[in-house]
Amino acid sequence: MNKVSVPVIAVLLFVFFSCGNKQGSQPSENPNMFTGASGEVKIITLDPGHFHAALVQKFALDQIDPVVKVYAPDGPDVDAHIARINGFNSRTDHPTAWELDVYKGPDFFEKMMAEKAGNVVVLSGNNAKKTEYIFKTVEAGLNVLADKPMVITPEQFPMLEQSFAMAQEKGVMLYDIMTERYEITTLLQRELSMIPEVFGTLEPGTPDNPSITKESIHHFSKMVSGSHLIRPAWFFDVTQQGEGIVDVTTHLVDLIQWEAFPDVVLSKSDVEIVSARRWTTDMTPEMFKQVTRLDSYPDYLQKDVDGNILKVYSNGEFTYKLRGVHAKVSVIWNFEAPAGTGDTHYSTMRGTQCNVVIKQGAVENYQPTLYVEALSNEGLAAFEASLVKAVNQDLAAKYPGISLSKLGDKLWTVNIPASFKVGHEAHFTQVAEKYLRFLVDGKMPEWEVPNMIVKYYTTTEALKKARQ
Repeated sequence: MNKVSVPVIAVLLFVFFSCGNKQGSQPSENPNMFTGASGEVKIITLDPGHFHAALVQKFALDQIDPVVKVYAPDGPDVDAHIARINGFNSRTDHPTAWELDVYKGPDFFEKMMAEKAGNVVVLSGNNAKKTEYIFKTVEAGLNVLADKPMVITPEQFPMLEQSFAMAQEKGVMLYDIMTERYEITTLLQRELSMIPEVFGTLEPGTPDNPSITKESIHHFSKMVSGSHLIRPAWFFDVTQQGEGIVDVTTHLVDLIQWEAFPDVVLSKSDVEIVSARRWTTDMTPEMFKQVTRLDSYPDYLQKDVDGNILKVYSNGEFTYKLRGVHAKVSVIWNFEAPAGTGDTHYSTMRGTQCNVVIKQGAVENYQPTLYVEALSNEGLAAFEASLVKAVNQDLAAKYPGISLSKLGDKLWTVNIPASFKVGHEAHFTQVAEKYLRFLVDGKMPEWEVPNMIVKYYTTTEALKKARQ
């Protein structure tokens, strides 16, 4: 047997460890190691068919490279996306300086996978293949920031679950854009529910009287960034967009988990769907043309046309139990909001001492408003003292300027400065900022991934129940 001299072994070991140390000292060579350096995050926007894809870029962030690669099929969806980004660049107030490098073609996904021209893929568009895109993109070792919903059918849910497992194996981050966590009334509702002296404990509720109720009303015809939103025709095809019960409800289920069980790791076994139903919003050809600019329904929508009325399963509601707590979720799509109004949100959390409620109706001038309703006259003075301290001192230290106003014997509202009311579109930047911090930290909170899995299990199981 040949022998290797000790000096040779020493040299080999020196070379080995020197190479290893050199690799470890230059983390920037690893595309999935982030330091917070300027321009290190290189975005790939994949098939941006929804305006949320552009809102991720509404404001510039130093960590994101201004050059963004876009891969999409040729057509009005990508053209609208480019126009929105150009609008951000050309505005007078805080203009951005994005440079789009656009590839258009039927092989856009294959081209993206071959080039890997960035390290974070933004997905917001047609949902028919979104789960598959997520899976393959993660499999290729790319980070993914995805608009909701990540999955729209129970049959696709296992693939999403596998994607999260693969993301952990590959050392990449798969995250969805949950903007509603940043709405100030929701933040304060959560904060108040976590103060036992005020809220008590969360009631378990019943199917007929849930402990948590969340309702979201949306409109097909609306304004975005100062312009009338033109929706793609596929938005009205539930096989491509998803039914309402698995779409907007993603936000509502997320908020229930986030508020009722803060920082708690949940599992699918914690969920029991009690009841679920779905129904359509009916659109005339004139309505359809108003929001799509198309003169007729495409062939793929004919399956949903009755006479000349397009019936879209955009509405749904379900009641479920999460760790024994009853919750009800509703999403409603109307065609157009009355003048001076817009999308609205209603939310209530029932505690043993008070209800914390968000309303956004005519009385509130269609602005989200937070109320606290005491439940008993007994001990009311002590309750009010605790509430005043909680809002005017404790929470005001964290959210400067908020204050409490008494409206009745057992009713108060929380006054919120305009500086906290940044609006839905600005929340996309806030989500992006948090995601960038996750990339630098190399991890998310322990509960984020399991609870995303539980969230999409809940919505897809609700769809399954509603179809029965």
